[in-house]
This record gives sequence, structure tokens and C-alpha cells, in this order.
Amino acid sequence: MDGTESVVLSEKKRPKGKWVEPFVLLSPAGIWLFLLLVLPTLVIFELSLVPNIKPGMVVNPSGIDNYLKVFSSTNLLVMGRSLFFAIGSTLICLILGFPVAYWIAQMTPKRWRNLLLLGFILPLWTSSLLRSYAWITILRPTGVLNTFLLEPLAPFLNPLLGGLNQLLESFNLVLENLSLPTLPLLQLLPWNILNEWPAVLIGMAYSYLPYMVLILYASLEKLDKRLLEASADLGANPIQTFWKVTVPQTLPGIAAGSLLVFISGLGDFVDPELLGGASSMTGARLIYNQFLGPTPNWGFGSALSMLLIVAVSMAIALLIKYGDRDAASQR
Repeated sequence: MDGTESVVLSEKKRPKGKWVEPFVLLSPAGIWLFLLLVLPTLVIFELSLVPNIKPGMVVNPSGIDNYLKVFSSTNLLVMGRSLFFAIGSTLICLILGFPVAYWIAQMTPKRWRNLLLLGFILPLWTSSLLRSYAWITILRPTGVLNTFLLEPLAPFLNPLLGGLNQLLESFNLVLENLSLPTLPLLQLLPWNILNEWPAVLIGMAYSYLPYMVLILYASLEKLDKRLLEASADLGANPIQTFWKVTVPQTLPGIAAGSLLVFISGLGDFVDPELLGGASSMTGARLIYNQFLGPTPNWGFGSALSMLLIVAVSMAIALLIKYGDRDAASQR
């Protein structure tokens, strides 16, 4: 009986041990996340319910006026610009990154793949601030782009651009008669794209392209070549094989890379601020102005922050559900 009782007692104690050990292991990280993520988020949410609150004022939540203020035409334009930059940089990274990842994963010898990937992520070893200043040097009117590439082509391309502008002017007259918005004219060489939206897209795409390539490479590396051979044997051309065989197999990696770049671009502050100037106000810059600007409004800034948190959380949920977990883990 003594032996039987000891066995029963040991079995009763095991379930308690199963709960204690995970709790001890996870409690430091849980406390850390609660203090630095959950608690600040709750404070931001509380502040978002207080209209026109400033430092030193009493927190007294009274409504959703700050959230309604987000839907004004000016603020919607700013948030729309943030979405434009995030979506645009995602598309550019996908278009440029897929061929590179495919070439590294499928067309280069295995002994060179790690070296090529290392070379692709080398820019990430430097500060994003330094990379943005480097693009300022390249894109400014007297920079490398205009001095060495575009100015020598100006005598040949400017007549062509001038002819296209004449066609655009004629087309704009038709649009004006129809009360429709007109199209912008093409800028003659040399180009001054600094402090304009193209410079922001260039800087953001350059910053996030390595992430896209790494995730796509992890997905393309697992591509089943037997299906490609079978597609060719059945008479499919390369374009059909790409869309019907390659893309479906790598779709989880495409989703993971696109969502990662979109999430990062949605909250980017450095590239729009340095490369876009005052004409490229984004949601991140608007939030900064509400907390550290000359006329702070912590309530409105908190409401913007909560909307950004919700948008990013939804994107992360989609990434977890549809993304390639193995590919995402390669980052």
C-alpha cells in the first residue's frame, strides 16, 4: 500500500510541476512585455480619449473626439500618403527582389549563395540615417545622378520630353473641359527629385529590399524543380510556368515579404522626413508633431498611434495566418 500511495502522490504532483516550470521560464519575458508594451499601450489608449490634452494636464477620458478628428480631409490625406508610400515601396521591393532571389536560389552554385546573400544584407550593417544621407548626396540637383548620368543625356532626351509635354498639355485641355484633374508635366533634365515623393520611394525601397530578398530566397530555395520540368514537358511556355507553377509555390513567401515591408513602411519616419521634406508629411511625422512639435496635442497623437497599432496588428495577424513561417524565420 505504501508503494501504491507514493505512486499516486507522485502522479498528482506532476501536473503542478508542468505549470510551474513554464511559468518560471516565461514570467521574465511576460513581465517585460507587460511593462514595456501592454501598459504603455493602455496609457496611450486612455490619453486618446482625452481631447486637447497637453503635458501637465489632468487625464480625464471623455469621448472619441480625437478619433473623429483623424477623419478630417487634411489628416486623411496624410494617412493616405503613408499608405501610398508603404504600398509603393512594397511593390517596388517585390518587383526588384523576386528576380534577384530567384537567381540566387535557383541559378547560382550553392557555394556562392551565402556570399551573395551576405553582400545583399551588408547595407543593413549601417545606420538607416546614414543610408538616407547617402541618397541625399545622390539625388540632390548637383548629386551623382544628375552630374554623371542625366546631364550628358539632356541634349538627347529633353526634345523627346518636350514633345511628350506638348501632348500632355493638349490632353490636359480635354480634361479641364470635362472638369477632371489634369496630369503633371514631365520635368526636363536634369531632374530634381529630392524632397519629392519619388525620392521617398527610392529610399524606402532601398532600405527594405534586403528583407524582401531574404524571405523570397527562403521560399524559392524550396521550389520543387520537378514541377517546373513537368510543366515544360506538358508544353507550357516560361511565362505560363512562372504564373501557374512558380508563383503558387512561393505565394506564402511573397505574402510574408510583402507584409513585412508594408508594416515597416507604414511606420517609417526617417526616409520620408529626410528625402521627402515638408511636402511628404506622413502618419509617423504627424504623430511626432503631436508629442514633440511646437503645438503638442497628446490626445490626438495617441489616437493616431492607436490607429497605427491596430493597422500594424492586423497586418501581423495576416502575416501569421498566410505568411511562410519558415521563410519569415530566415530574417
